[in-house]
Amino acid sequence: MATAEGHSDPGTQATAGRRALPKMYAGAGSLLAVCLIGVLGYAAAGWRLDDSAFMVVITIFGVGYGEVRPVDTTELRLLTGFIIVAGYGAVIYTVGGFIQLVVDGEINRAFGARRMNKDIEGLRNHTIICGYGRMGQSLAAELTAAGKPFVAIDADPDAFERVPVEGGRPWIVGDATFEPVLERAGIGRAETLATVLSNDAANVFVTVTGRAMNPTMQILARADDRNTEDKLRNCGANTVVLPTDIGAMKMSQLIVRPSAEELLEGLTESGDVDLVQLGLEFDEIELKASSPWLNRTLGEVEVRGAHGYLIVGVRRVDGSTVMHPPADLRLDVDDRVIILGYHDDIPELGTKVVRRRGAYRGIPTDF
Repeated sequence: MATAEGHSDPGTQATAGRRALPKMYAGAGSLLAVCLIGVLGYAAAGWRLDDSAFMVVITIFGVGYGEVRPVDTTELRLLTGFIIVAGYGAVIYTVGGFIQLVVDGEINRAFGARRMNKDIEGLRNHTIICGYGRMGQSLAAELTAAGKPFVAIDADPDAFERVPVEGGRPWIVGDATFEPVLERAGIGRAETLATVLSNDAANVFVTVTGRAMNPTMQILARADDRNTEDKLRNCGANTVVLPTDIGAMKMSQLIVRPSAEELLEGLTESGDVDLVQLGLEFDEIELKASSPWLNRTLGEVEVRGAHGYLIVGVRRVDGSTVMHPPADLRLDVDDRVIILGYHDDIPELGTKVVRRRGAYRGIPTDF
């Protein structure tokens, strides 16, 4: 059965360890020093090493055996008393550090789980990542860098120990194919579900379950087998990503047109160079009933500003996207036109398409 239990940030366990482990190390070191002093002390009194070691052990741990040899001198009695006091103290200190490690870890996990539950309950329009393998980890890192809220789910508790989720983002250990786990992730309030499990059948099941629980959210699904792509779309996935095809396409572009591909990669990465620095940006414009573009082809609409635009795609109301749309593509209500243009021109284009009094990205319009 799925485990819908949240856990604290791995950092809380590390904090508990940083407090308790030094005590355990110090106690163990002190105990070892007492043992060495005792063995050497008895040996100096003429005892054999095995008798000395045995006497130290039964003295520290209070086994109750009689004296190995008579402790009949003041020096031996002082040595034995030192071993009793110092040895007991070292053992108690070591055990206390171990107990603190266990108790602090449990307390931190309990408080961490409670805090994480509150964090998840406060999320709105977030992304749910099902699967925290290599692809899920990369996706989480990108969303963190972009400042997008998300919840990560994985059935393997060690996945979050190996690669902790950055930024204190919430995560859940559980089977994403189970409804209670998705409910705990706030699927009813989620904007996007990304299922990137390594098993295609599991991704299909998550897609079916997710679509039934939230009919309006966007679902992105991973598929390793091309034959699974249609199944995922039929089950409700808006977009299906095939990592093998993407990797092959990337490599082919680097072979065929390496300079252009390297430039594009440099522009789109979150680095020192990006589209914003060039004054360019991608945007999308939703066509409402009042838009002058309705029932017209792309070849008929005017897409000009101070510098011009490039229509790179049209997202249909059924969720499909037409990339490199032809000039004879006719536009309908609720279509989303994806454009690439200069930042200063985007609001101007918005006013031409919206044709109503209001604002587009904060720019007043009166059309």
